[in-house]
Amino acid sequence: MAHMLLNLRHVPEDEAREVRDLLNEHQLLFYETEPSLWGISAGAIWLSRDEDIAPARELMAEYQRERSERKRAEYREEVEAGTAASFGSRIKQHPIGVLATLVLVGGLLFITLVPFLTIA
Repeated sequence: MAHMLLNLRHVPEDEAREVRDLLNEHQLLFYETEPSLWGISAGAIWLSRDEDIAPARELMAEYQRERSERKRAEYREEVEAGTAASFGSRIKQHPIGVLATLVLVGGLLFITLVPFLTIA
């Protein structure tokens, strides 16, 4: 019976590709389902054989540990180099979008709080 190894919702393409490569490298049979057109299903990577479940879980645990360390190190390097994404860098890149978001949030807060602020 098939066993889902990885739900692809919010998984970056590079991570999905690395998982596929890892499974192929260790000769674990798998198949992939595509996301639905309406976003109900995100797609997944499934194991075909029951005997592959335990080795695949071990591989995934090691892979995720290694990826986490690698991505944290990359982020630290970006912070040290001053290239990491920050609120200030987002304002510089998309000033109108940030301003529109702030105005929208302020408007929603105003509409939400007005009934409590009016004096009867």
